[in-house]
Amino acid sequence: MRHSRAPRTALALASVIALTLAVAGCAKEDEGSAWAASHEPTVDLPDLHGKKLQVAAVWTGAEQENFRKVLDEFEKRTGATVEFVPTGDNVATYIGSKIEGGAPPDVAMMPQVGVLRQFAEKGWLKPLGKEALAESEKNFSKGWRDLGSVDGTQYGIYYKAANKSLIWYNAQAFADAGVGEAEDWDAFVEDAQTLSDSGVDPVAIGGADGWVLTDWFENIYLSQAGPEKYDKLASHDIAWTDPSVTKALKTLAQLWGESHLLAGGNKGALQTAFPDSVSKPYGNLASPEAALVFEADFVGVNIATDTKARIGEDAQVYPFPKVGAQPPVVTGGDAAAVLKDSKGAQALATFLASKDAAGIWAAEGGFISPNKELDLSAYPNQPQREIAKALIGAGDDFRFDMSDQAPASFGGTKGEGEWKALQDFLANPKDIKGTQRALEKAAAKAYEK
Repeated sequence: MRHSRAPRTALALASVIALTLAVAGCAKEDEGSAWAASHEPTVDLPDLHGKKLQVAAVWTGAEQENFRKVLDEFEKRTGATVEFVPTGDNVATYIGSKIEGGAPPDVAMMPQVGVLRQFAEKGWLKPLGKEALAESEKNFSKGWRDLGSVDGTQYGIYYKAANKSLIWYNAQAFADAGVGEAEDWDAFVEDAQTLSDSGVDPVAIGGADGWVLTDWFENIYLSQAGPEKYDKLASHDIAWTDPSVTKALKTLAQLWGESHLLAGGNKGALQTAFPDSVSKPYGNLASPEAALVFEADFVGVNIATDTKARIGEDAQVYPFPKVGAQPPVVTGGDAAAVLKDSKGAQALATFLASKDAAGIWAAEGGFISPNKELDLSAYPNQPQREIAKALIGAGDDFRFDMSDQAPASFGGTKGEGEWKALQDFLANPKDIKGTQRALEKAAAKAYEK
């Protein structure tokens, strides 16, 4: 008996339509592509001629190029010169070393709430100035402002958002196997077996990157345990040895514990970097190395730049299947934080809080803004306008990536904490109790600091 399935209209959900979007380089409508040139400024910026600023972020490739266009507009309007510095994957380590060395960037894009909080508590971040705060209060809901705040003081502006509850699949592989879009976890695992029987490895996992594994766990845990438990685990108000974690790991083991359901088996999954996991379903469309890959809307960027797959045709997407009563909606984001309390740094923060800055990248595609004042016409096509409308319409009803809320040593460091424990779990999905003990030991140490 087949399990319930999400209808094709599920693509209208906020967590899904973003995937057929310009993130993958879909053709842009005229008003989207011309937005940056025709848009009237909505925020006043100071004269910064002769000033040099440095902004650090994790973005590379197309994302860096699009953000560079945002910085170019800031330079044009202020006269400042802004250097972009890539941080590499370990943002906390990079920024921390620069601060301790006495040469921090003026502004850093922080992808982890936990790191932002740690840095603020250390006194490394500067509170937003009056202009930046005013722009933030005008353009962002309380939930997003609170994420960038510590003890009532706002330090961060969430410039870019991400939806991390999506399944991307090779449409032909699914058609050949006769499977559809799974609405629940049981159907998802059943489909994985059917795909395997059809001769294609079902699920590609970028297990070499620990954050991918935390996203798997968070989606299952949020749907199964519910938002209240999710919040408690995120703040370590309950231990990782809690029965709710046991249940989530057992659920995850239904997939990870079946080596033939993973592209390359467990060993291969552990050796696969995230970009390579995206290439497995789409690198060779006729003979894919995997049928599907789970991750956020930014998967579309990898598909567009690394494969010949067409989003909406070869590459389709649907929401992460529900494990409990409701499907999960896990979000991520990058917050702009000021490290040097200068006129230029505060001006850049003010600009990034404006719909002017949000619109520039929105017009390029591959971007979702939590800026509620950004007109939907800024986005390059109707599907992306719908996802942006749904994102803003959700207000504060979302859950932020759990590992990104944790101290960096637990939730965001390669070879340590949650990343390491879940990689070990992927290697040996039978060791649920050992995994929980390792998670709790690392969490206790990180949260006591």
